[in-house]
Amino acid sequence: MNARTIGFVAGLAMFAATLILPAPGGMAGQAWVVAGLVALMAAWWMTEAIPLTATALMPFLVLPFAGIMTAKETASSYYSPTLFLILGGAFLALAIERTGLHRRLALALLEGLGSSGGAPRLLFAFMMAAAILSMAISNTSTSLIMMPMALAVIEAGGIPAGERRGLAGALPMGIAFAASIGGLGTIVGSPTNAIAVALLDTTIGVRVSFAQWSMIGVPVVLVGIPLATWIIVRTQAVAAHPFNIGAARKAIHVTRRWSVPEKRLVPLVAAAFLLWMATPLLAPLLPKGSLTDGTIAIGVSLLLFVLPDGTGRKLLNWPEANRAPWDVIMMFGGGLALAEGMGQSGLADWLGQSLLPLSAVPLPIVALAITAMVILITEFASNVATASGIMPVVASLTLALGVDPILLAMPAALAASWGFMLPAGTGPNAIAWATGRIELPRMIRAGFLLDVAGAPLIVAVVWAMAWLMGG
Repeated sequence: MNARTIGFVAGLAMFAATLILPAPGGMAGQAWVVAGLVALMAAWWMTEAIPLTATALMPFLVLPFAGIMTAKETASSYYSPTLFLILGGAFLALAIERTGLHRRLALALLEGLGSSGGAPRLLFAFMMAAAILSMAISNTSTSLIMMPMALAVIEAGGIPAGERRGLAGALPMGIAFAASIGGLGTIVGSPTNAIAVALLDTTIGVRVSFAQWSMIGVPVVLVGIPLATWIIVRTQAVAAHPFNIGAARKAIHVTRRWSVPEKRLVPLVAAAFLLWMATPLLAPLLPKGSLTDGTIAIGVSLLLFVLPDGTGRKLLNWPEANRAPWDVIMMFGGGLALAEGMGQSGLADWLGQSLLPLSAVPLPIVALAITAMVILITEFASNVATASGIMPVVASLTLALGVDPILLAMPAALAASWGFMLPAGTGPNAIAWATGRIELPRMIRAGFLLDVAGAPLIVAVVWAMAWLMGG
């Protein structure tokens, strides 16, 4: 049997066990059924036994028949204002891709950082470009956009087709790693971030704004990118392999004059970010609950369908916008519904109480252990599935320990996207591996070193920023 079959059967077996066997002491019967649902969805998500989005439909089937929530209540739990943040962010990303604004960003960084300093400096320029772009659009989209440019640069630099050492493997690997790290900078940078934010709101009522997330996420990116660059440079022996930077810089062709569509798109993107950052100041001046990250994203993105781009069409049309990640949005809803079921059934409370013995352990060690555990899990499971399964448990633990949720929940949320060792671990890694330029042992070594450094780095940055914001 293959992994998918094993996962499918194991998921069904664990769910069936909760229907047949009695619940553990102190756990309600409904909570026991939801525990089985969690196990089933985790097994199916981790092994992709059936399509991930199809697995996300299971709460709508199980929760009503278990008497935990009605079908109407379950359906409503699939929706959250954060869903519209993901959708609006996707529309903006598609417009950026259509106008070619991403290429101008990459060239600007190459000219600013890659004109001297050799191949390591060029690698850092590409990784910074990927990280910055990934703060606005998904890490997978960033990799798809940046990878063709990297391959063109490799070819223009005179590297043979079969070469995998030096910059040949470092550029694809660097873009993949940087896209994942850059996605941690903002809520819209990765669907995992949005899921974590929504689950914190759903489970324990903690609301993390776009600005609050960025104040923690951006420092993680600023520390993580140089660290990843340093690891890749040494793993790939970049300095030992010569590279023609002059020829490579000419591989990216962007007209000096900004196109009219680019000029018209930039103010919209800037307006979205400014409004996201200014929400805490503007929200009290408007009707309560009206100005949210989601309403800003939708408001700005709707202008894409209204404003002309100067070439006889709109900045974005529907066939282009229809490439939005609808499957991710539905999978996101499934995680929310599962979290709501955990709360309504009492499972979340039971988990929190069962973890109370951790109160005797120093909190920094608890944070490090949780973060390391999430990094390990996300190497073998999808980031979305990891966040969906872990965040409700971490949220319950923060309540049980009576600590600031940010100190445990934010490291866990960031760690859910911190997996670099395996080609199948993330979308960016898979895209990089598909170039044929990466040796698996080098990716595993670089990814392992970055994973090991990840837990203390994430916890240290989150705790430092939480202290600064609290002070």
